[in-house]
Amino acid sequence: MSGDTTKNAPNAGAAMFAARKTAVLVLADGTVFEGTGFGAETRAVGEVCFNTAMTGYQEILSDPSYAGQIVAFTFPHIGIVGANEEDIEATTPAVRAAVVRADAQDPSNYRSLMTIDRWLKRHNVPGISGIDTRRLTSRIRELGMPHGIVAHSASGQFDIAALIQEAKAFPGLEGLDLAKDQSCRQSYNWDETPWVWNAGYGKQTNPTWRAVVVDFGVKRNILRLLAGSGAEITVVPATSTAEDILRHKPHGVLFSNGPGDPAATGAYAIPAIQGVIAANVPAFGICLGHQMMGLALGATTKKMAQGHHGANHPVKDLETGKVEIVSMNHGFTVDRDTFPSGVVETHVSLFDGTNCGLRVEGRDIFSVQYHPEASPGPMDSHYLFERFATAAKTRAA
Repeated sequence: MSGDTTKNAPNAGAAMFAARKTAVLVLADGTVFEGTGFGAETRAVGEVCFNTAMTGYQEILSDPSYAGQIVAFTFPHIGIVGANEEDIEATTPAVRAAVVRADAQDPSNYRSLMTIDRWLKRHNVPGISGIDTRRLTSRIRELGMPHGIVAHSASGQFDIAALIQEAKAFPGLEGLDLAKDQSCRQSYNWDETPWVWNAGYGKQTNPTWRAVVVDFGVKRNILRLLAGSGAEITVVPATSTAEDILRHKPHGVLFSNGPGDPAATGAYAIPAIQGVIAANVPAFGICLGHQMMGLALGATTKKMAQGHHGANHPVKDLETGKVEIVSMNHGFTVDRDTFPSGVVETHVSLFDGTNCGLRVEGRDIFSVQYHPEASPGPMDSHYLFERFATAAKTRAA
């Protein structure tokens, strides 16, 4: 039996399946991938997606936008630079599980504090290695993101029939509001600026404008880049009303990334976004924030078959003609065909032509589907933070 084997589901009478390996990935259709477990010895169910990034696995696994999802990495060697306490986007990872071809047991990097195995154990996240990730990726590309479950047990004993039923019972992400679970519970201030080699993170001590960030599951590097552009930052919970946001007298409001179905989160977020727009405050939406900006302006969103997950996605700026290579992580998209008058499409994916940006004519209100803060990924889109800061500083003047 090879390390990449895939088994058919047992019949109902088969009580247990004795695996030579110590972990399995079981899909709702009965497909079983055998592998070697690492990370926490537990099981986790979710939507299975693949990520094509070649670097930044720790940032990916700590991205709150992955709540409810199992991440399969197409890059074969994960864990090669270990894990540390700086390359994280949230204190507690929201990802359900990790799937890799090979996990590095002996990382090599001067910043490494522990193995990825130990880091995942610390956060009770299971992982499976040694499976045919190419086969899994091809399946997702052809059939869409399946529901699945990763189970890790040192005994190597798994009740496959029960795991299949658990994967089938997973409700999926459509109609699911996960943002409020990843959001902060109360407002806080942020002053940490971007990382500098050999110096670490800095602090913003002389801000020139005020930003409010609505936290739907915000990544730390978004906050760092805002602070680096001169912002005094107040982060508020996802459920904040327009009044809650505007009482801080912001010069600009950022609606952050986050997980789940934008239509579900929009039940409480859309009125807040519309209130900020009505107040004529510069606004910037990222990822989930972009999707809900679209909803607030009158467009609709829809679920994608495979989604976009990676740090190598080409996006074209329709207004300049330039192509940016960007980081993406989303499973829903704004339907450009539903844009109302006065809303302009600004960016499109060169992979599948889906919408990746919008702006409101004559207003400092814009949003992008991708992650301009990168982390991981290229820095082609950092200019968007400067664009936002320029609009906010003009209001502050």
